[in-house]
Amino acid sequence: MDRRDFFKTSLLGAGAVAAASSPLGLLSGCAPKAKKSDVKLHLSFQHGTPPGESLAEKFDYMEKLGIEGYEPGGKYLLSHYNEIEQNLRGRDIKVSAICAGFDGFILAEDPAVKAAFDSSMREIIDAAGQIGSVGVIMVPAFNGQKPCLPHTMETRDYLVAQLRELGQYALQHGTTVILEPLNRKEAFYLRQVADAAAICRDVQCEGVKCMGDFWHMKEETSDYAAFMAAGWGYLRHVHIASKGDRTMPGEFPDTDTYVQGFRALKEIHYEHFVSFECGCGGDREVLVPAAVQLLRDQWAEA
Repeated sequence: MDRRDFFKTSLLGAGAVAAASSPLGLLSGCAPKAKKSDVKLHLSFQHGTPPGESLAEKFDYMEKLGIEGYEPGGKYLLSHYNEIEQNLRGRDIKVSAICAGFDGFILAEDPAVKAAFDSSMREIIDAAGQIGSVGVIMVPAFNGQKPCLPHTMETRDYLVAQLRELGQYALQHGTTVILEPLNRKEAFYLRQVADAAAICRDVQCEGVKCMGDFWHMKEETSDYAAFMAAGWGYLRHVHIASKGDRTMPGEFPDTDTYVQGFRALKEIHYEHFVSFECGCGGDREVLVPAAVQLLRDQWAEA
């Protein structure tokens, strides 16, 4: 081998090692080898996303767009359970996740606040299981919720124990508890998808899962890596919004690219919902269908 061939071989080898050593290289190597074409995009709307005065009008609109999931808040679910159940009959729409709605919070120092969480969360879990929801979304503590247990290993151990108990209760009722990481402006305790997945792992209960939110995931180094860190076993729900201003996907064309995240969802064979959690900066009759088409196009590209 002459010197030119030696350097050429060395550079190629170094490039391969660097690619395999990078986070995305390692993740790609470990990803399930599912056929991407077999993984379908299942879109869901939160209650306020579709236009319409009544629930029936909202569901009619969703069916026209081919939207398969409906995500109500926990309080709305409890107060409108019969109405939701009746309007879902005969439709190709299912309840996806339940977006919080409980009182108090799980890391409250005040026993009365913690007790309010325990009772209200279980009530929502009961209803979620009855209506066939995939799970109830929860955040351990928002920044403004005080007094709160300190951010220590002891608190994490406590959270794991509490979630194991709550997850077992959810399993008994045919649903799950879904941990949602938020950005640092909203929650100090749980900010990345990998952190949520690690807690799920330590809880060791199939009733405790996690989710990712493209808006909050702006703090992640990579949408792809964030979803791959959770993997098929822990990831149970996804929220989506414009990355520019949490409005409809596509309202900020320069930032609203979800292809890398979608590629990860396809590679882990994600079969649950991607749900709109966003406002709207204009006419919903125009922007909502455009957002749906954008996501379907980017899913196909991924």
